[in-house]
Amino acid sequence: MVFSSLVFLFQFLPAALAVYFLSPKKLRNGVLLAASLVFYAWGEPVYILLMIFSTVFDYGNGLLIERFRHRKAVARAVFIGSLIGNLAVLCFFKYAGFVADNLNALFGLELRAADLPLPIGLSFYTFQTMSYAADVYFGKVKAQRNLVAFGAYVAMFPQLVAGPIVKYGDIARRLAARNMTPERFGKGAELFIRGLGKKALLANPLGLLWTNVQAAPAEETTVLTAWLGILAFTLQIYFDFSGYSDMARGLAKLLGFDFKINFNYPYTSRSVTEFWRRWHISLGSWFREYVYIPLGGNRGGLARQLRNVLIVWFLTGLWHGASWNFVVWGLYFGLLVTIEKLFLLQGLQRLPRPLSHLYLLLAVVLGWVWFEFASMPAAWRFVGQLFGFSASGWADGQALYHLSTYGIVLAAAALCATPFPRKWLIRLSRKWRPGGAIAVPLFYLSLLVLSTAYLVSETYNPFLYFRF
Repeated sequence: MVFSSLVFLFQFLPAALAVYFLSPKKLRNGVLLAASLVFYAWGEPVYILLMIFSTVFDYGNGLLIERFRHRKAVARAVFIGSLIGNLAVLCFFKYAGFVADNLNALFGLELRAADLPLPIGLSFYTFQTMSYAADVYFGKVKAQRNLVAFGAYVAMFPQLVAGPIVKYGDIARRLAARNMTPERFGKGAELFIRGLGKKALLANPLGLLWTNVQAAPAEETTVLTAWLGILAFTLQIYFDFSGYSDMARGLAKLLGFDFKINFNYPYTSRSVTEFWRRWHISLGSWFREYVYIPLGGNRGGLARQLRNVLIVWFLTGLWHGASWNFVVWGLYFGLLVTIEKLFLLQGLQRLPRPLSHLYLLLAVVLGWVWFEFASMPAAWRFVGQLFGFSASGWADGQALYHLSTYGIVLAAAALCATPFPRKWLIRLSRKWRPGGAIAVPLFYLSLLVLSTAYLVSETYNPFLYFRF
């Protein structure tokens, strides 16, 4: 089940909210846990056992670590056991086939991994439980003694399948008590509808354009077609993932929780370093806090710092998928961040904003080629087509058809990837009071109606981060 589905919007969500708010406050964590397990089991009921195991496993580890805090050897052993257990589950389901295939290719073996589907959201909730055990071990948070409350944290359906990655310490107090107000509920509804609009009205049409470009024979792809396609994917993945993150944050606010922002207009950046401070913020924060800093961070000299940066980016790429193209994609950005740290960043800051912004956009767009193409030869061929090599010309009738059909959506998406539309909406609501108090709710109601109409009429409704 995805948030941008009619089943979720008009069946699951109204029922879950009704039961949640009609229940006594002391029972709401239990209601949230039950609703989350139903939400998860809707798509893959077998793997609900895996989630329950992960929840109970790290709940117990947290209690043991806190109990033996003054016996450091025991606490360390439990903490290491927690890390090994979580990583073992993640590697078995996500990376076993990848490892077996590469060992077979290198050594001529015939290893076979179980052909199991990847549990949805495994990478996200595994990182959450690992961060919980680490925070208890290092004394940043106290262990949660209520299993139901801890289960609600791990399985909470707003962030279950695609994040953002929520650290336990960020919502620990909300698990104990939540103060709901009509204003908070209204803000949550606005945020959810805005995310739904991103997904249904921008990401999905852009995805159709990219799908059509990919479906065309490679030898018939022109330079204009290639650029239209990769720009569509560049905007699609942003609105797909940031839209889902906005919906998750909106749902959390409806339920009384506050999730930190996960995307902050990354395409307005002027460097790759800045881009990754704005893109998938919760993942970058997780790797910085639990990998980069423990490795030594920027301590110990430049060489060690650059080593740590490349390790983090190798793992970032691998986190996104068990395929070498993701590793290449991660190392590509790690290399650019390294170059910027060494000398390029100062030069970019002195450049006029349009030039540094153009550098960032070109670097990111090329990076998405490696992200999207699992085949290295296919990726290189597509890069060549972007710059006029191995392309069938600069433009043709098909390219012009794509441009005329999707040009308005591309332009609207490019504008909405900046903060200007939201600033204009806020300015409108403040300038024309009390008219703004009516116009803004009407705007969000219209956005909800349009998004629903699209979902009713169209069958194309993918979610890219389900595979991660």
